[in-house]
Amino acid sequence: MSRIVRGNPMRRFATIVFGSSLLAACATHTPPEPVAAVTEPPPEEAAEVPERAFPADSIYPLLVAEFAIRRHDYQTALDNYLQQANKLQDAGVSKHATHLAQFIQDKEQALAAVQLWLAEDPDDLEANHTAATLLAGARRPVEALPHMAFVARAGKQANFPLLLQGFGEITDEQQSQLVRGLNELLAEFPRDPALLLTLALLNTEFEQYQQALARLDRLFDVEPDQHQALLLEARILAQTGAASPFARIDSALKANPEDSRLRLEYARLLTTTDIEAARSQFEVLSVQSPGDADLLLSLALINREIGDDLAAKAYLNKVLATGKRQDEAYYYLGRIAEDQRQPTEALEHYMKIGDSRQYLAASQRIGQILVEGGQIDASYAWFARQRRELPARSEQLYGIEADILSTAGAKLAAMAVLNAGIEDYPDSASLRYARSMLGQQQDDLTLMEADLRAILARDPNNATALNALGYTLADQTDRFDEAYRLISRALELDPDEPAILDSMGWVLYRQGKYEQAIEYLTRAYAAFPDPEVAAHLGEVLWVSGDTEKARQIWRGALLKNPDHPILKDTLQRLGIDNLLTAPEPPGASARAL
Repeated sequence: MSRIVRGNPMRRFATIVFGSSLLAACATHTPPEPVAAVTEPPPEEAAEVPERAFPADSIYPLLVAEFAIRRHDYQTALDNYLQQANKLQDAGVSKHATHLAQFIQDKEQALAAVQLWLAEDPDDLEANHTAATLLAGARRPVEALPHMAFVARAGKQANFPLLLQGFGEITDEQQSQLVRGLNELLAEFPRDPALLLTLALLNTEFEQYQQALARLDRLFDVEPDQHQALLLEARILAQTGAASPFARIDSALKANPEDSRLRLEYARLLTTTDIEAARSQFEVLSVQSPGDADLLLSLALINREIGDDLAAKAYLNKVLATGKRQDEAYYYLGRIAEDQRQPTEALEHYMKIGDSRQYLAASQRIGQILVEGGQIDASYAWFARQRRELPARSEQLYGIEADILSTAGAKLAAMAVLNAGIEDYPDSASLRYARSMLGQQQDDLTLMEADLRAILARDPNNATALNALGYTLADQTDRFDEAYRLISRALELDPDEPAILDSMGWVLYRQGKYEQAIEYLTRAYAAFPDPEVAAHLGEVLWVSGDTEKARQIWRGALLKNPDHPILKDTLQRLGIDNLLTAPEPPGASARAL
């Protein structure tokens, strides 16, 4: 019978069964095992590895796994390794399965494998570290904590802040258990910087700022220049209105001006509080790394934010000279050219952008410039060419082109584009929804309903389509019961969406249920004070007899949106004039919603 030893089981298996030639071949295809975050110094001389009998019926599945790795079929390899890990209860097999699962980023299988590994070798440092990391990533910090503590007790630096991933997503009881466990560990490791930082972060989460600052002070006694601690202290001090929130960071940078990582984080922090100071820090970084496209782009955007377009353009051109982040540079050069009323120059910049994250935004800007300039034929030609050259973007480009034309008032042209798009992509929910909304604007309710029902036939739980159809039926037909069912289903799917709350209020109003309608419309308006919601809420209040509150709602909406069509139509239909010029009733502001 063959023999197996602990360690990398497959390589020893290959040597035993096939000799060294297959071992060499497999070594070139086996995915690299992740570098352990905790490394032990190599032993002075190799310890004797215990051997045990290798079951004959395990040879074939392990052979399948090895050849699957050679074919880069890692999932098949992993399935076989996990099966054998369960059967053999061998730490080496389980360790290899864990590494393979991590390599293909199958976190669930990696967690299953590392738990087998721990069952077989509970004192393995790497196994505990891996389990802690995977459990923390799976939002199971209470289970991860004992493994993190094992790492700390082994004299290694445990990454305690990792336990706070998704802290807000776990239950209150789990939060309490985690806080309790961390505090117990602090008694054991009172000078552990990562543990002190973790507890300071938790104090900050619960707005216990003084406790957080006290823990950070203890951390600085151990590690004065700990970056995360410096930044956390600065955020707390800035938020609580301290006179010099960045003093400790400034001192750290004065002592070590080449600490570019801290300076970069500091500069990013300053962008939210002091844009000029942020620019100064980015300038220092750019001097230290003059060819860094990321820093140059940051400086360009900061200068654009503060209105210095000349400096922004200079930095963007420096970005172009690096050969990196080209599309972003061209996009912002185009935006600057538009701001400076230079549409031809803007088009030149936008049209240099390739199929990147900026592509669709640039396409929208190109179409809008051409249509607003009266060059509709040029816009047609440009979009048609883009669809030919980038077929993967074609569906999105149809939607963008139609939206540009519709916004410009060319409704028939927009409809023609959407018709062509739906002919090419009959199952496109986005294009059908766009055409349904355009159909509604053109009073073609038959088309609107047909498109929305086509969407719902493929996706019955599409809350947006359910709400749109339900609202239109409530608003423009007398099919109120059907509208109510559609909107109710949409509300089940998305109970806090203001647009659906508004629709529910409107259908209840159309059914004569004024009190319930006001309740839903008030919730919608509180969450999203939109002029259309204001028009609806005001109308229901008006017909319910609360005319003073209705005027209040309308007046507030008119001050922000005096030309909103639905708001104006509502007031005209109800015969209400001069809301902005009429004196406000005494005490109205005190009774505002």
